[in-house]
Amino acid sequence: MKFKLLIVLFLSSLLSHSQTKEEIKEFFWGKNDTYKSANTIPEKYKNESAVIIYKNQNFDYHKFGKSVTFISSNRKRIKLLDQAAVKEFSEFSYDDKFVSSKGNYSLRSSTLVLGVKVIKPDGKEVEIDVEKEAVTEDKSKKIAISNLEVNDIIDFYVHITEPFKSFEEYGFDPVETTLGETYPILDLKLSFNTENDFFVNFESYNGAPKLKQVDTGKSSARKYELLAKDVAKNDFPRWFLPLVELPCYKFQVFFARSGKFEKLADAFLSDKESVIKSRVSKDDVYNYYDTKFKPLGDIKDIEKFLKGKTFKNDEEKVKEVYYFCRHQYYTRYVEAFVVDEAKIMYPYELFESYPIFFTYEQQFINFFMQYLKSEKINFDIIIATDRENGPISDILIQRNAKVLLKIQTENPLIFGFFTPYSTPDIFNANIENTKAFALKVSNNKKVNAIEEITLPKTTHKDNVSTSTTYLTINADFNKISVKREEKLFGHNKEFEIEDKVNFIDFVNEDYKKYGTTPLLDLVKNKKKKEQYKKEYDALLKKIKDNQLESTKQGIESEFGFKIEDLKYELVNTGRFDKNNPLHYNADFTISNELIKKAGSNYILEIGKFITSQVEIEEKEKNRTNNIYSIFPRTFDYNVTLDIPTGFTVTGIEKLNTSIENETGGFISTAVIKDNKLIIKANKFYKNSYEPSSNWSKMVDFLNLSYQFTQEKILFKKN
Repeated sequence: MKFKLLIVLFLSSLLSHSQTKEEIKEFFWGKNDTYKSANTIPEKYKNESAVIIYKNQNFDYHKFGKSVTFISSNRKRIKLLDQAAVKEFSEFSYDDKFVSSKGNYSLRSSTLVLGVKVIKPDGKEVEIDVEKEAVTEDKSKKIAISNLEVNDIIDFYVHITEPFKSFEEYGFDPVETTLGETYPILDLKLSFNTENDFFVNFESYNGAPKLKQVDTGKSSARKYELLAKDVAKNDFPRWFLPLVELPCYKFQVFFARSGKFEKLADAFLSDKESVIKSRVSKDDVYNYYDTKFKPLGDIKDIEKFLKGKTFKNDEEKVKEVYYFCRHQYYTRYVEAFVVDEAKIMYPYELFESYPIFFTYEQQFINFFMQYLKSEKINFDIIIATDRENGPISDILIQRNAKVLLKIQTENPLIFGFFTPYSTPDIFNANIENTKAFALKVSNNKKVNAIEEITLPKTTHKDNVSTSTTYLTINADFNKISVKREEKLFGHNKEFEIEDKVNFIDFVNEDYKKYGTTPLLDLVKNKKKKEQYKKEYDALLKKIKDNQLESTKQGIESEFGFKIEDLKYELVNTGRFDKNNPLHYNADFTISNELIKKAGSNYILEIGKFITSQVEIEEKEKNRTNNIYSIFPRTFDYNVTLDIPTGFTVTGIEKLNTSIENETGGFISTAVIKDNKLIIKANKFYKNSYEPSSNWSKMVDFLNLSYQFTQEKILFKKN
């Protein structure tokens, strides 16, 4: 595996703002380097693949007027103890010059400086001439580290300088990471420098060391450090949320030049830039959001849409208004974005002078509040965070907050800023069953209180995928024709809908539903319209061809074998109501993959047709980490095989299985009826979270479902 130095991963540094390469090298490897002779590791780590002897991350935030310079660096000194580690660190990829995306615009190109040296077991140091050895490939540079061997030490640093201008407030990308890595760390040092006008949110979690301030002797200059020794490695198993359970830290730095910009900042700022904010209270959340939301917007389009319509209750009405807004202020412009990006035409002049297009959640929330106010429908504003971020009580980074509306209808509706596929009766699975804050809105106008709530959750019976597969084997037993029908509900639908539904599918669906004029029909010039249509049709064909190829690759990945002659049909988009399924058909053939001749008989790997299943490897069986699955879910598999004339089937007894416990289950049956083999299998995960003590119970049904995919039947010639 190649070791890549991706810019976004290697943050750190506290060097001056115009250092040369030699000065940077001196900072890391010069006379003050206390780790230049650190070559040994404890006996307890001798069987590891590698050990990080020293890891040093630095961040520096500096401003001069409107000019801001962000410097980051990362140094690691690593002892390589096996061939896998040697291979991993044998190549570096990096971009030494790039334009920063920070601020209002970049002053000049940003730079990356890389230093690499190898220390042999006898102490000999070999410094790599980075500029001489680097080879440019696909706009990136690569360096191969030759003669790297087991027991060598590789010592490298990455130093990045990003200068830019900011006329307003600016939030740097947050850093949220575990203390440990995939290798043990003997010594770790994180440090960063800030000064006036830079606000810092920082906290350590799950036993990670606390950040400490270092005296700089200057009131305007601040330095902070986090130190740790003998940091255990992290395994990062499947179905695990590292920031919830492992020692970690999170921080974000925000630049705000004055009190005016502090109020505009999208961050939970401390009262003073000299004070680190380590906790965001319920009151902080209230104070941040209480003025953000208010009923605002012209709802004449909604009033026109509702005119003459009747609904059985407010729940039904709110849903229909949501879907209308999703089209009126989003999907009816999608074609315009596509043709503009493809440079077919400039489309926006075809719309009214000031078309409304929702681009961010606050705009949408305020607009929908205006509608709810007009209807006197009560609602709350919900502030939640994905469970991978930890509990809402630990929220530190404002960017991690999700804002939703909870409509107080008979069956409450919870929804947020829409996508082309979102529905108002199902919300993001990542915040299900989590604690959240409800901002209480008085008289449908103003936030006046806040309380903690628990969001609802779905069950495995809500999130269902049902596949019906018909198999026909040709007379020569070298090809299988497959007709497959798939219906997905709940979060299973959400999980796949973006891949299965093309933009033109939902655009045309909405045009038909709401009587909207398609984009090209707005073009009045006949000659230009013909030209645009020709180019647009060519673009659509390319997009659909790409989608078909992507669907083919997806099916091959799902089943674990190659397919041919794919025909794909979208029957229903499932974009209206959670009980309205995503429904598609896929017909294809399989050649010489799953059938083997055995004398005059044939063996078929019938178990493969319920798709690939999770295989629990030996190293995974003993688990101490808790389990965080994506959401409760069910998979129903129905497979019908036409038994070839002149043959009988044996071996179906192995296809009748059953395990169910508190974590989930796998149940399958197989019968022969009317010369058809009919298989029904049901796999389900009952919960999105399981304690580690339940892992063995999950393994029981996971192993059974995997074993089913290995089962075969015999076609015995009569």
